[in-house]
Parts: sequence; C-alpha cells; structure tokens
Amino acid sequence: MGKISDITAAILVGGKGTRLQSVVSDRPKALAEISGKPFLSYTFDQLINSGINRVVLCTGYMADKIETCFGDTYKSLDIQYSKEDEPLGTGGGLRLALPHLTSDTILVMNGDSYIDADLDAYINWFFKKERQVSLLLTEMDDTSRYGKVIINSNKEIAAFEEKSYNAGPGWINAGVYLIKKALISSIPTGKFYSLERDLFPSLTEEQNFGYCDTARFIDIGTPESYSKAEDFFNEKQ
Repeated sequence: MGKISDITAAILVGGKGTRLQSVVSDRPKALAEISGKPFLSYTFDQLINSGINRVVLCTGYMADKIETCFGDTYKSLDIQYSKEDEPLGTGGGLRLALPHLTSDTILVMNGDSYIDADLDAYINWFFKKERQVSLLLTEMDDTSRYGKVIINSNKEIAAFEEKSYNAGPGWINAGVYLIKKALISSIPTGKFYSLERDLFPSLTEEQNFGYCDTARFIDIGTPESYSKAEDFFNEKQ
C-alpha cells in the first residue's frame, strides 16, 4: 500500500475559462478570488490537510500569473510547473507533465472545482485493490450540466452519459482522479487529448472505478456557480 505523503498531486489549470470571463477577465479562473483568496489556494489547503506535500500545476492560459501568484511553495507544499504552449486538453496537459510526476500513482484534480471529500479515505480505498484509475463521484439532484456516470455493483464504471436536459439525479464526475503513472505514459504526446472524452471511456469496467462520495461540491466554471463559491467555503469553516 502506498503512502499518501509519497503521492504527487497534479492540478489541471490550463483552461481558458471562456464562460467565466464576463466576471473574471484579468486572470485564469484558478486565481478567481473567493473571500480574498485565490480559488486554487483552497485546493492547496485540502492537499496539505491530507498529508500531500508536492504538487505539479499543469498550466496554459495566463500561466505566468499563476506562477507569479504562488511561486515555488505554498505553506508546506512544494510547487512545480508544467506549461503547455498550445491547448492540449486535460490528458495532453497531464502527459506533458509526466517528467515531473514522481510517484507511481498520481492524484489528478481540476483547478476550477472543489469537492469537500476526505482525500485520505479516497486514496486508502484506491490502494486496497489493484486499480489503474478511479474517479471520485458525487451525487447531484440535477446532472444535466455535467452528464452522468453509471456504476455497477462492484463500483466499476459501466458507462458515461452525455449532458442532457432533464437528466435527473445521479452520480457525476467531481474532477478528482487517481491514475497510475504507467497509464499516463500511454497518452499520446504533443496532441490534444481529453481524460474525460478519450481516456476514461476507452477503459474497460475492470480498469475504471468510481468512488462515491456525497460531500459538497462546487465548480466555478460559470458566473452563476462562481457567485455561490464564497458561501460554499464560508459554510465549510
């Protein structure tokens, strides 16, 4: 079983955040201010509380602003950067960062969403069985904005359903993954590649596991959801 402190975290912060630019235009959305703090700092604090001490930021759009904001450290976190010169998608950006990923299992997170989950429990669950990849899932009353993830009785992912109106309740992808480094190395280099659209759907049920958690979740991808972020984190305290 791996040690949590040995795990490298990788946070995907390369996106342009087009939908959010009407309210946050001068910085990447990972730096959108929530109660006087960059959104990304809440994720950093979550990693620190879980015992993780090393993170790689997969940057792209306005990458220099992120590096200027945080530098090489945040509290006890060591920060490294992997900058894409052209959009590579979530998978392509992660593949580019491979030389910085030092652990056999990588904790991958989206830089524009947050789930108030127990990462220690998630990581320990992953190591209890031989797994290649897992997605942290959270339950939503209305999944129309996100699409549904269908799981079977063994917590294997059976299907991904596309976004649709009136989709109803179900499990959604919360944007927190545990992925074996060897699987990341299989992603093609130098091209646009999506974890969500290319990698995960290509795996068999026996390779692709869902970890179900009912913890509170927020993403800041739209002005409406961003407007709720301050209350979300105030309730957490």
